[in-house]
Amino acid sequence: MRQRIAHGALALITAASLLISPVYAQEQSTPPSPPSAPPTQEQAPVQAAPAGTSPNVTRKVELGPDYQHGPKTFPNLLAGYREPSVPLPMLTNTPRIDQLIENGKLMLSLDDAISIALENNLDIYVQRFTPWIAETQLLKAKAGGIPQGGSSAAVILGSGPAGSFDPVFTSTFNWSRATLPVNNALLAGTGTSSGGVGSSGSGVHEVPFLVSYSLNANFGFSQTFHEGTTVQASFNNNRGSTTSPEDLFNPFVQSTVTFTVSQPLLNGFGFLPNTRFIIEAKNSVKVAEAVLAQQVITSATAVANAYWELVFDRENVKVQQAALAVSTKLYEDNKKQLEIGTMAPLDVLTAESELATDTQNLILAQTTKLQQETVLLNLITKNLVAPELVNIEIVPTTPIANPDVIENLPLQDAVTEAWKNRPELQQADLNLLNAGIEVRATRNALLPQLNAFGQYSSTSLAGVRQVFTPDGTFSADPGEPIVDTNGTIVVPNTFVGVPNGTPGTAHTGIGDALSQVVGSDFPTYAVGVNLVVPIRNRSAQADSARALLNERQQRVQYKQLQNSIVLNVRNAQIALQQDRAQVAAAEKAQTLAAQTLDAEQKKYQLGSSTSYNVVLRSRDLTTAQGNLLRARVNLEEAAVNFNQAMGRTLDVFHIIVAGGKKVYHEPLIPGTPEPLNGNQ
Repeated sequence: MRQRIAHGALALITAASLLISPVYAQEQSTPPSPPSAPPTQEQAPVQAAPAGTSPNVTRKVELGPDYQHGPKTFPNLLAGYREPSVPLPMLTNTPRIDQLIENGKLMLSLDDAISIALENNLDIYVQRFTPWIAETQLLKAKAGGIPQGGSSAAVILGSGPAGSFDPVFTSTFNWSRATLPVNNALLAGTGTSSGGVGSSGSGVHEVPFLVSYSLNANFGFSQTFHEGTTVQASFNNNRGSTTSPEDLFNPFVQSTVTFTVSQPLLNGFGFLPNTRFIIEAKNSVKVAEAVLAQQVITSATAVANAYWELVFDRENVKVQQAALAVSTKLYEDNKKQLEIGTMAPLDVLTAESELATDTQNLILAQTTKLQQETVLLNLITKNLVAPELVNIEIVPTTPIANPDVIENLPLQDAVTEAWKNRPELQQADLNLLNAGIEVRATRNALLPQLNAFGQYSSTSLAGVRQVFTPDGTFSADPGEPIVDTNGTIVVPNTFVGVPNGTPGTAHTGIGDALSQVVGSDFPTYAVGVNLVVPIRNRSAQADSARALLNERQQRVQYKQLQNSIVLNVRNAQIALQQDRAQVAAAEKAQTLAAQTLDAEQKKYQLGSSTSYNVVLRSRDLTTAQGNLLRARVNLEEAAVNFNQAMGRTLDVFHIIVAGGKKVYHEPLIPGTPEPLNGNQ
């Protein structure tokens, strides 16, 4: 009888120790938050921020450098010809982690876990490059180039603008000397006295030839504007000389200035065909920012869920340890009773089997806890093998605080809010907008090419010219002075005759040539149109058809995404409601298990029960407490997933993405008029 009383007293002590829920047995560095007041009837309950988050702390995910603007031309003219500065990624953990380590343990609240993840999560870090890459393609489009893909789902078809939106300056300098044999010396102007020696076969023959020298200095400028207008200017200068005595100027200097303006009238006319890549690239930058926001939401949700799973795993270890303690005590007591002959061997074998099972469950719970610590560390660190993190124990310090009343929005209101907030829908909205732009641009590309142009040029000619003295001679240009071989003026030339006297020279140069150009002494004017009509036009037809098909496909995908969000929101609502009901049921089950244990203990004291039954009831209470823990953690995770489905994660965790810019806007709502540059 004394043994039964002692055994019963031990069972009572063990059961009493299990009455304290392991949910509140977490190691905490901060006291739990006080319960909030219940909502009034006038104010609908709102899903509050998770426990451990500070409403006064705003976390920013900064984009950092801006790659959509090139270097300034002034005052550093060479800046545009240098490689851009792109810093190497920082792949070490931020110091915040070290600040949270106490006595070899990482004391981690949910608020700290989210903050550290924003600094160290590699998925977020990788996704931060997406807006930067999209900005580089926007810069390329601003220069008149064709972007090389990006975050946008629009298919880039056709060609870009006719020229570069950036001004282009060109220059050419060259010198040449050419010796050319001539077959007809009289027609070539060399005369019979001009000749040279060349080889042909085994003999040597005299062959007339010309020697010419040329020096060119040419300059050009061109630029295309957003309306399709192209402006070109050129300034060409040529200085040359030959051995032919028939040239009027030898050597000669010739300068030409040309201005040309062209404008497409059909294909390529207007703002959209020429700037569509700029518009699409700007949308692609917004898409990239939305992709980053989506990754932040995904990572923050994963961190929160991993955090609560670690809370469960740690408390589950305590539950299994308590169960193992009960099984161990039962086995030891039964073994002692077997030794004194008051218990059958089968009871000892049963207790030993239970002990082995509970030992296995404890090992499994400890293994799961260690694995979950690794999962959480991987989400909040860049370097898992940092010395300070090797074999470190993570101690969650945020208590579970399930609300008594949860949000119960009507489905239509919840869906409308989710459509407004979800970054996936914004991405689809912008991609659909770009697809509409492609449709309009390829429609314009179906037209023939009709370009109007106007051109003006001014040409000059100057150099060194032969003149003759007045012994029965003349200068070919009346009014020009006649000089001797030394350049001394002999007599003004005022008559015309046949050159048969002593030659002299008249000198003019680049200054005279430029004066003729500026004075427009020899102008040329031209206007006209160029018409190019591709027969059958199959290439443009293919581009237009593909753009239309892509746009139609994205409309279907848009609706598909909307339906997916509706399903996601509905499932999140159901999970939230059911998990709250599960918590209530688990609380009731724990209460009943405690009452059952109390009744069994009273029966044992009266001698109508056994210690084995008391231990069984204690194990039932332990199981009920474990179920309650699982239900409460499930409710916390359901709230996290509901916030993700509603697009509230950034607001709940006080996160600002893209340097403080709001990345959401009104999406396409079914039933509204056709938006997004409709193409019907």
